[in-house]
Amino acid sequence: MLAAAGVASRRACEALIASGKVSVNGKIVSELGTKVDPQHDDIRVEGIPIGTAAKPKPVYILLHKPKGVVSTVTDPHAKKTVLDLVSEVEARVYPVGRLDADSAGLLLLTNDGEFANRLTHPRYHVPKVYRVRARGFVDREAAQRLQEGIELPDGKTAPAGLSFVEYDPATQTTVVDITLYEGRNRQVRRMMEAVGHPVRDLTRIAFGNLRLGTLAPGTWRKLRPAEVDGLLKLAQPTPTPRREARRPKPAGPYRPRNAPSVPPTEEKKP
Repeated sequence: MLAAAGVASRRACEALIASGKVSVNGKIVSELGTKVDPQHDDIRVEGIPIGTAAKPKPVYILLHKPKGVVSTVTDPHAKKTVLDLVSEVEARVYPVGRLDADSAGLLLLTNDGEFANRLTHPRYHVPKVYRVRARGFVDREAAQRLQEGIELPDGKTAPAGLSFVEYDPATQTTVVDITLYEGRNRQVRRMMEAVGHPVRDLTRIAFGNLRLGTLAPGTWRKLRPAEVDGLLKLAQPTPTPRREARRPKPAGPYRPRNAPSVPPTEEKKP
């Protein structure tokens, strides 16, 4: 009910309830799944009544999150959150998923709880593309491991899409685009670390049918209705998902160019 009223995403609403910030008829409710009647119960979040107001008009925003900005609604330890970048938006929006503070790129914000749930729930597999600059030369062997899935402490990752962009011999870094259909905490960074190529820079450049394009860091725009519809069409449930079925079809085989004649030397620590 809270998510449908535009308070926050379902996950964020669960956190609000568990932290004792939600009351029903004057009593704090901390048990998830508590039944309420929005037409008769006095429901408040941090003392503010939700009431029986009509569902707010849905708002959908595409933001280019810069590095150093956290993708949470509130964070007492952060200098700036993504909500500070969209402060002129009258609706009470919240992030759809998140990007690490040290990562940049495409981040969606909305006040539509069902929309946010469709794009973040594990049952739906909406592709997200990350442009990664990693240390060293990412060869075919490392690429194959990433494409087939990496064993991490929290389980094996689903197959990923991988395409080569460039190798810079001057900085000894490789730029690749990685496509994921799942979203674990710092997943891309942990995957690259596992194959011996730590991430130097990471930017999400696509989310479903949306592309970051030339949108400048720290700026945003509203989604067009056709873009929202396109996202929802992609976010279809997979009743019996198979790891093989979730692998994105690559544009072509992994063909690294400008391969170093000798393996890149290890960086010297200062």
